[in-house]
Amino acid sequence: MTGRVAAVNLGIVTEAQWAGDASGRSGIDKRPVDGPVLVRVDGLVGDFIGERAHHGGPDQAVYAYAEEDAAWWAAELGRAVRPGGFGENLSTYAVDVTGAVIGEQWQVGSALLQVTKPRTPCTTFAGFWGVPDLIKRFTARALPGAYLRVLREGEVGPGDPVEVVERPAHGVTIGEVFRATSLEPELLPRLLEAEGLPEQIREKARRRLASRG
Repeated sequence: MTGRVAAVNLGIVTEAQWAGDASGRSGIDKRPVDGPVLVRVDGLVGDFIGERAHHGGPDQAVYAYAEEDAAWWAAELGRAVRPGGFGENLSTYAVDVTGAVIGEQWQVGSALLQVTKPRTPCTTFAGFWGVPDLIKRFTARALPGAYLRVLREGEVGPGDPVEVVERPAHGVTIGEVFRATSLEPELLPRLLEAEGLPEQIREKARRRLASRG
C-alpha cells in the first residue's frame, strides 16, 4: 500500500501557561488545512512556531506522525485525537515513520524531505494534552514520530503520496535513535553509524559512551 499524507497541519498561536512550562506562546496546536502548503527549508508557510530555541530550524523543519500511532493513543486515552494533535505538520497513513531510516529521502508532493531525528516529548506536549505523566508514557511507547529537513522546497497537500526515493545502507531508524537516547543505552554505538543524524545527537552519544568507559 502506498503511504500518503492524511492531513497537513499548521500551528495556531496558543498561550502555553501549563505547569512546568515557561510562560509564552506555543505552536503545538496544529490544525488541518484543505489545500496544498508551500514547504520551505525552515518549515511550512503559515505554521506558527513559538519557542524557536527548541523547535523549528533546518533539522526540524517538518514533523511527521503516523495516523496509526495516533489511533493507538486515542484508544489508550479513551478520547479522539484529531490530525495535528501531536503537534505534527504531516499526519501520515501507511508510512512506517518509526521504522524510517535516518537520512532516507521522501518525495512528498513537489517537495523532497529527509528524515533527521525523532521527536523528544516535552512539558508543553504534556500540558497541551492535560496528561501529567505523558512524557513517561510517550517515552515507554517509543513511537515518537520523525523530524524532516527540506532538501527541495515545494508544495505538500492532503492525499499526496509519500514515496521513499533513497534509503541509506546503515539502517539506523527513528525508533532506534529514540530508544538509544531514552530507554536502551546499549544502542548508542549504532548512532555513530547514522550519517544524516544531527551532529549534536551523535556528540551526545559519544559523550555517554565515553562516560561509560
